Amino acid sequence: MRALRDFAGTSRGLFRDTDGMTILEQTLAAIRPADPEAVAEARAHQDRLTKPRGALGALEEVAVRLAGSAAASPPPIPAPAALAIFAADHGVHAQGVSPWPQEVTQQMVGNFLAGGAVANAFAAQVGATVTVVDVGVAADLPPAPNLIVDKVAYGTADLSEGPAMTPAQAVSALEAGIAVARRLVDQGARCLVTGDMGIANTTASAALICAFTGRDAAEATGRGTGADDETLTRKVEVVRRALLANGLAGPAGGRSRDAGDGRVPDGDVTAGPAGPGGPPAGDVLTGSALRTLAAVGGLEHAAIAGFILGAASLRVPVILDGVIAGSAALAAAALAPEAVDHCVAGHRSAEPGHALALAHLGLRPLVELELRLGEGTGGLLAHPLVCAAVRVMHEVATFDSAGVTEKGA
Repeated sequence: MRALRDFAGTSRGLFRDTDGMTILEQTLAAIRPADPEAVAEARAHQDRLTKPRGALGALEEVAVRLAGSAAASPPPIPAPAALAIFAADHGVHAQGVSPWPQEVTQQMVGNFLAGGAVANAFAAQVGATVTVVDVGVAADLPPAPNLIVDKVAYGTADLSEGPAMTPAQAVSALEAGIAVARRLVDQGARCLVTGDMGIANTTASAALICAFTGRDAAEATGRGTGADDETLTRKVEVVRRALLANGLAGPAGGRSRDAGDGRVPDGDVTAGPAGPGGPPAGDVLTGSALRTLAAVGGLEHAAIAGFILGAASLRVPVILDGVIAGSAALAAAALAPEAVDHCVAGHRSAEPGHALALAHLGLRPLVELELRLGEGTGGLLAHPLVCAAVRVMHEVATFDSAGVTEKGA
């Protein structure tokens, strides 16, 4: 694939502000973990509401999570929402891992911009805006409303033969995602939703999940957009070759953890902040998290990881979609473990790797409908649930204010 940027001195990743920090370094330094006081206040408030404790199940934990993210209880209503669909192509497509031709990526971008995709219908239903971001489509796209062209390269290299991206390209894509998060929040969004488009991107997702969790390719690789048995077998072997070719046969990130506060411990300390809000410890370009992302990720994966980091730095919640977002979140968590405190898992897709990613991140999905479309569809469907969870905190009376006698009183 033709490279558009390769750190020739003009890429965003080499630009340093007057404080000597890149945009990525500034963002990593700004990310804080969930605020413990807000979390405690939100839990106490939930227990005072006119309902049995725990009666709203996972929705109570969503409200508490958003309180911690916002450092406020109750947290702001997470609306309006903004969906960003990051689009890019993949060199590994040449290995026959998808039944769909590569030009479908470009064609679906046109469909999003025309309002004809499922993501557009779901976004209209929940009142979300739709922005499409070209970070690596293997063609030049004509200007269009709601299209941001921030192309890093015309697709990635073949990850089964070596690194899909240079570290510099990965940084540029990360910073493209950060810029989109900042832009949408500046425009009034109070909740961000991840979306993606890229033929063969579930292959890169499986490779990322294996690299960051240490799981075998057969466990993490699924049928994507309808691979038959023969194609699935080939896809698993391609993922294995990619891990070997890039020296990633073992886990690259921290150990997994049980579902709890949703943070991945033991992140790559050379690639993220020295502590909450601290300066970056060492050069992000030398960290194993970035090297892993560059080796087997896609340009849209890197951009989504940046989108997550940008949202976290602004204390704005981000709803993750399916396996593409889940694998990108693993990269974001390896760069800044605290970023996961600002994420909500919108759904669990039918792709087997998605469940592995969510378990590693400690995130509980809100919806499980056997979706495997991508585009942000699962995240959009979850948005009303997230809003409802927070609205309860604002509008439901407490036992004291309603004059209702508590159980056991």
